[in-house]
Amino acid sequence: MAEISATSFPSSSSSSALALCSSPTASLRCQNVACPKTTSSFQELSVRRSQLVGNALATGHLPAIRSSKNQAIRAVLSSDGQAADPKGAGLRGKLKKVVLAYSGGLDTSVIVPWLKENYGCEVVCFTADVGQGIKELDGLEQKAKASGASQLVVKDLTEEFVKDYIFPCLRAGAIYERKYLLGTSMARPVIAKAMVDIAAEVGADAVAHGCTGKGNDQAIITWTVRFELTFFSLNPELKVVAPWREWEIQGREDAIEYAKKHNVPVPVTKKSIYSRDRNLWHLSHEGDILEDPANEPKKDMYMMSVDPEDAPDQPEYIEIGIESGLPVSLNGKPLSPATLLSELNAIGGKHGIGRIDMVENRLVGMKSRGVYETPGGTILFAAVQELESLTLDRESIQVKDSLALKYAEMVYAGRWFDPLKESMDAFMEKLTEKTTGSVTLKLYKGSVSVTGRKSPNSLYRQDISSFEGSEIYNQADAAGFIRLYGLPMRVRAMLEKGI
Repeated sequence: MAEISATSFPSSSSSSALALCSSPTASLRCQNVACPKTTSSFQELSVRRSQLVGNALATGHLPAIRSSKNQAIRAVLSSDGQAADPKGAGLRGKLKKVVLAYSGGLDTSVIVPWLKENYGCEVVCFTADVGQGIKELDGLEQKAKASGASQLVVKDLTEEFVKDYIFPCLRAGAIYERKYLLGTSMARPVIAKAMVDIAAEVGADAVAHGCTGKGNDQAIITWTVRFELTFFSLNPELKVVAPWREWEIQGREDAIEYAKKHNVPVPVTKKSIYSRDRNLWHLSHEGDILEDPANEPKKDMYMMSVDPEDAPDQPEYIEIGIESGLPVSLNGKPLSPATLLSELNAIGGKHGIGRIDMVENRLVGMKSRGVYETPGGTILFAAVQELESLTLDRESIQVKDSLALKYAEMVYAGRWFDPLKESMDAFMEKLTEKTTGSVTLKLYKGSVSVTGRKSPNSLYRQDISSFEGSEIYNQADAAGFIRLYGLPMRVRAMLEKGI
C-alpha cells in the first residue's frame, strides 16, 4: 500500500501548523513543520485524514520525512484561509471541492485559480508518480501553495502501474498497430483511478484534468478520452471539469497574463521543442521536425537509449524468469514488477533497444507521427512471446493473437474498465497459466535475439520433433492426412476441369 505524509502550509493567521503523524506500522507518515502546543486539533485532523489509506493514526513523535524516491504519497495541507468560500458560487456555477490532475507547469498552475474563480470551489491538486522522473516532482508543494490550492497529494503509483496495468497488456500481447507498446495509453487509467479514489477520500464532488491544448490537437483529445472514460466507469456521479473546453485562454501568453492577474508565479522552465510523455514504461516524442514523416529524428532527441551505433561492441546476455505469463526475475534474481522494469530499462537503453518510429491512427481518425523509446518493454515482450511458443498450441496462439489486436485497440481508446476488456483479461490469465519458465536473450546494438528458452510445461518434445525415427510419429500416416486435408481444394479443381 502506498504511504502518505501530510504537511501544513503555515498561514499568517495561525501561529502554528499542524502535522500529521502515523504509528510506525501505519501507511500515513508526516513531516513536522511547526508543532502544535496542543493535540486536540491534531487528533481531529488525524482522524479525518486517516481514511485516505484506511489506517488509524496515532499522535506521538513526528518522524522526519524521507526525501528518497521511495516516498509514496505526500499530502500538503494549506491553511484554512486559502480555501474557497464554501458559500459563494463561481462565475460558471458551484462545486464544493475539485481534485485536479496537477503537474506544476503553467497550464495546471493557472487552472487552480480558474477553478476557484469559476466554480467557487476548494482545489485539491493531485500528482501521480508513474516513473516519469524525480525532477518533475521537485518543488510541487511551493507551486501548489502559490497557485492557491488547499491541498497537494503526490502518490507513487509505479508498482501498481506495472503490476496492474503494464503486465496485463504484456500478458495479452497487446501492441497497437504493429508497433506501439501503449505506454501513454496504460498510464492514463491508473492516474484517473487514483484521482477517483482521492476524490472519495477528501469528499470532492468533481475532478479536473490539465489536458490543455489546441482545439484540433488529436493527441489532447485522445488523452482526454482516456481520463474521462475512467472517471465515468468508476464514479459516474463525479462531475468532470476540463478547463480547456471552457475557458478563453488560447495560448501560453494568455495563460501567463491570467497567472499574473491572479498573482500566480509563472513557472520558469525551458520549453522543449518536442511534446513528450514519460513514465516507467516508455518515453514518447512528438512535434517539431517529427511532424514531417519524411524527416529522420535527431540523434540528441533520445533520452532513454543510446544510438545503437554507439552501443557496446560486445553483446550482453540476460535471462528473464516468467511465471504464468508474467516476468518475475532477472538473471535468476526475483524482483518486484517496477524494479524489474527499471533495471531492464537501464540495460536495454545501454544497448539501444526499443526505439520505434511510427505513424499511428489517433482515436479521432487523424494520423500522427511519434517516436517511442521502450527499452525494458521491448525486452519483456520478446521474452514472454518466445516462452509462449513452448507452452501454447497453435489454436491457442492464433486466438490469443487475434484478441490481442482488439485488446490493444480498447486500451488505446481508453476503455480499460470496459467489461469486454476485463473479460479478455480473464481469458488471457487462464490461457497463460502454464506459461512458466525462462528465456535467454542476447542484446546487441539495438537488437534483441532469443538464444534459449525452457519451461517445465513445454509442449515441445524432442523425441517427437527429432529427425530420427519416432514411435509416436509415423511418416506413413501423412498420406491419409494430406488427402483429407486437401479434399476441398481437390474437389474445386475437379469442378473447374469438369471431372
